[in-house]
Amino acid sequence: MDDRPIGVFDSGLGGLTAVRSLRQILPEENLIYFGDTARVPYGGRARDTILKYARQDVRFLRSFDLKAILIACGTVSTTSLDTLQAENSLPIVGVVKPTCRRAVTVTKNKKVGLIATLASVRSGAFQAELTRLDPAVEVVGEACPLFVPLVENGRIRPGDVVIETVAREYLEPLRKTGIDTLILGCTHYPLLEGIIGTIMGPEVTLVSAGEECAFELKRMLKAGDARADENRQGDAEFYVSDRVEDFERIASLFLQEDLRHAARRIDIDRY
Repeated sequence: MDDRPIGVFDSGLGGLTAVRSLRQILPEENLIYFGDTARVPYGGRARDTILKYARQDVRFLRSFDLKAILIACGTVSTTSLDTLQAENSLPIVGVVKPTCRRAVTVTKNKKVGLIATLASVRSGAFQAELTRLDPAVEVVGEACPLFVPLVENGRIRPGDVVIETVAREYLEPLRKTGIDTLILGCTHYPLLEGIIGTIMGPEVTLVSAGEECAFELKRMLKAGDARADENRQGDAEFYVSDRVEDFERIASLFLQEDLRHAARRIDIDRY
């Protein structure tokens, strides 16, 4: 039994999808969440810059006595995970492997779509893992660079003409390829799950990176006998690198609880 908290980080709000999944799957665990809202999005930046930011995010989280870190960011997972794991002694989980395992399991026609940030698509990490798991899988990838800034600005509701127009432009070509499974390869994207699901139709199964990495973390903690006391209710602390008010407003909507005055701003450049 290990009651130390789990660290979770993302470039902004997207990692809240992993937080929501963790609360459902591991309700007894304490969570420390950091959203790098001052520097979001990571997806269009150079690999060296992404790694620099990710190292700072990890150093901040490691100022707490953690038992594991979940990288709730597809961009960091696809570009920097191996380096971060090599540099740190505690377990670090990314989104790529668990998400790809799920996609290979659910696809019936072996046509899998991927939507992610530009950096994630360019890295080829999802495509390589899917091919490793099943060489017969055909992967169709699409970068969706406008999704993250729109989500960060609260454009997540069905009926919002801006997000729906952008989503159709990205997703209609994918739908026409005949895929039966779509990986939401950025943890911001499940915030748009209603819109994405409507466009893709009921015949396409959506696979959420945030949910799958939460299940992966549960398996890892169980294998290492590192679960917290299952009879307790865990808590969560939230930290951001920019205005707390903007984060709290959207986080409250998504997590369905009042998080006003719950988040704290930190200077990430100190780390």
